Amino acid sequence: MSIKVEGLSKTYGNQKALNNISFTIDKPEIVGFLGPNGAGKSTMMKILTTYIDASEGLAEVNGFAVNTAPKQVQESVGYLPEHNPLYLDMYVKEYLTFNANIYKVDKQRIQEVITLTGLTPEAHKKIGQLSKGYRQRVGLANALLHDPEVLILDEPTTGLDPNQLVSIRELIKSIGKTKTVFLSTHIMQEVEAVCDRVIIINKGEIVTDKKLKDLQEGKDQIVVVEFDYRVEDAFLLRLPHVKSVKNTFGFVYEITFDTTLDMRPTVFDFAHDNELKILQLNQKFENLESLFRELTQN
Repeated sequence: MSIKVEGLSKTYGNQKALNNISFTIDKPEIVGFLGPNGAGKSTMMKILTTYIDASEGLAEVNGFAVNTAPKQVQESVGYLPEHNPLYLDMYVKEYLTFNANIYKVDKQRIQEVITLTGLTPEAHKKIGQLSKGYRQRVGLANALLHDPEVLILDEPTTGLDPNQLVSIRELIKSIGKTKTVFLSTHIMQEVEAVCDRVIIINKGEIVTDKKLKDLQEGKDQIVVVEFDYRVEDAFLLRLPHVKSVKNTFGFVYEITFDTTLDMRPTVFDFAHDNELKILQLNQKFENLESLFRELTQN
């Protein structure tokens, strides 16, 4: 078991940042850790990387307790914090060499992580000359230097352009085939693109912990239909498995169904039987962003 958290709480004065959190993560697995600002995400990651102590509870990484074996935890974890700390006056390769000496890793590993994170075109520059996206890559390269078993990434794609996003996501997915990756992000598409599992936290407490495929299977189905004239909502609510009807604009309606069955043929037959003309008929599913808002709006 790569990460084990039991009954973990963290209090700052009278404020409880984490309240009795428990979860486990196995290897290999990519887990997305989601929550609104102030939910406790960064606090959890700082505890797992031994930067701060928990007020109560147990946390282990690779079998080492974070409070009693911090050095062993640090040796087995690669960490990219939200605010990526870098020496801006150092060259990329110089910075990675400096950290390689600390980790006592083979110097050939420096070039390996430079290539792995797409830093080759910028490796000759000072870090202060790099864009924010490339600085993120330097931080990720540094986290990978000692080939850790667990990678903890706090907002790893901040500042990346769309092309960089794709390459870094592919890198994270590749790493996740053999290692544990625990990442926080505000980008829902990123979670859907790379994660195996999602943990959502709100006000210091876990509100859901599920495999991504289970969340996707449990989503409501939405059929978007456009008629040639306005139809009363009550009329469409007669459809089977219907949860709600929303007139989005003009003669376009979003009909939400609580079923995994494809409801488009049913809507088509319903329209035909009631002499309604359909101008468009599409299917979509509630996305992770909608679920996130539902679970964290209170």
